[in-house]
Order: sequence, then C-alpha cells, then structure tokens
Amino acid sequence: MPTDAVLRELLVRQLDAWLPAALHRARRATLALAYAGTDAGGADAALRVVGEHADRLRGFRLTVLVLAEGDETLPARLGAVESTLPAEVTVHVVPGDPARLPVALKAAGAAGAPLLTLAHGAAPTPALLAAARSGRPADLLLVTAPDAPLRPALDAAGFPLVAEVDLLAAPTLPGSGDDEGLRLAFATGSDRSLQAFKDALWAVDGHAGVRYRDPADPPGRAVAVGPAADPGPLGGELLAELARGPRTVTELRRFALTSTVYRAADANRALTGLLDAGAVARDPEHGKLGGDVLISAARPGGPAA
Repeated sequence: MPTDAVLRELLVRQLDAWLPAALHRARRATLALAYAGTDAGGADAALRVVGEHADRLRGFRLTVLVLAEGDETLPARLGAVESTLPAEVTVHVVPGDPARLPVALKAAGAAGAPLLTLAHGAAPTPALLAAARSGRPADLLLVTAPDAPLRPALDAAGFPLVAEVDLLAAPTLPGSGDDEGLRLAFATGSDRSLQAFKDALWAVDGHAGVRYRDPADPPGRAVAVGPAADPGPLGGELLAELARGPRTVTELRRFALTSTVYRAADANRALTGLLDAGAVARDPEHGKLGGDVLISAARPGGPAA
C-alpha cells in the first residue's frame, strides 16, 4: 500500500535522527518494531539505517526487537541484513503481535535508556503504552485505523508531546474521494524529537497520491505531502485558537508544533496569509513578524478584538 511506503520512509527518517541522539546520551538503547498482521518490511529498512551508523557504535549496545506474525520469510530477510551489522547490535525476532511488546521490552532491559518503539496495528492499551513509555527518553510511533483519537490515551500514559496525522490513500475510483488510510501518532517527551518527526513528515515523497489530514481540523481537509505544506488548514486551526483570545506569534508557533500536524515555521506562513486576508490583526502593526508580536482575531466588519 502507498501508505506503507510513507510509513517506512517516516520510520527511516526518524531512526536516522534518533540514533545519533541516543548514542550521545547513553551507552545502550533499544529499538522495538512491533507489527500486527502487516508487512514488516520496514524492519529491513530500519536495520539498514543502523548499519549506516556502524562506525559510531563502538562501545555502545543497541538491541533491536522485531515482533511480527504471519511472515515466515522475516527471520531470513533480517538475518541477511543482521550479518552486515557490528557486534554491538543484537537483533531478536519475536513471533507474535504488539500485545507481547511489554514482555519483550522487559526481557530486553529497555527501561531507563533511550527507546524508540514502532507499534503498527496495535491497540493502544495501557500496558503497551506504559512499556513504550519506560525508556529514558521514550519515543513512540503508533499506527492504527483512523477511527478513534489516540491523543487522549497517549496523554494518559504520560507522554508530554503528541502529534496525530491521518494518511489518506489515493481514491480507487475517480471522483470517489480519499480512501480511508491509517492514523499515525508520534509521542515523545522531547521537543527535538517532535520537531524531527514534523520535519520528516513533510519531507517524505508523495507516494502515489498519499495525502495528510489533521484529525484536529474540523473540516477534515486533506493536504498534499511535500516540503511546501499547504498552510490553509493550519490557518483555520489558528483562527479557532485565537477565538479563545489573543496569542503571541511564539505561542501560535508552539500551538502549531504541539497541537497540529504542522511545523512551528508553518505558523508564520499561515499567519501571513491571515494578515493579508484581514482575518487577524497584529500589534505592533508594522515590522518583522517576531515572536513577541501579538495576534488577535478580527471582528467581522470591525477592528481586531
């Protein structure tokens, strides 16, 4: 599926940012990849990324857990890649679905050290989320069907920062609209990790028409994947936030990063469009759109509130 190609690229990009940071702050780390009845092809790509950092792994211990079911070729495929990895990397292929992740992480001694978890097709149970949260720091990519919000469960599990996005596949029939795809949530305690995820989100190739939808956007508008993200839906979300009262540009940038699918920098582009349209006003009225500039929603037919 095209959405799987996007997920694979997101995993590769996130791992490429996560592993150097883990190497910098600890002597060991765990990468956990758990799949429920899905193609675990992303595991091959993840191991190849690890191999690209082989020269930096001396004196480090990286444990890679791969949980999957129904893919009899997986051990042989991963074994071929594992044979090219340095001795500092240990790969464990565990039969089963993501429900076994808590036991596998405990057995691997993942708690208290950097942990990056991918749980694909997993129910966000308290046990699974607590296990994924046991790392220090802990980052989680959670993939489910797009039928329920994931943020409440991730907030309850203690993840301070959460981003959600729907991946929509191209329609199978002309004029039929987007086919339902997947919901992806990224949860972390690190601003840097969240920013890396957002950068990866908008840097992936537009595979076969896959588009994004922000679950927080009431109209549910889909936007094309690409570096120049369409700021239109973000403008609507910023207006909804401004309906609660004026905000500084810094506060709106933070809102974009932590409460929408967009990056902090996209808030500036969206605000410029809103200012040009007269939908918002700024104080001071002139000068650079710096972080301390106060933004207010405009009253219909009157001055800004």
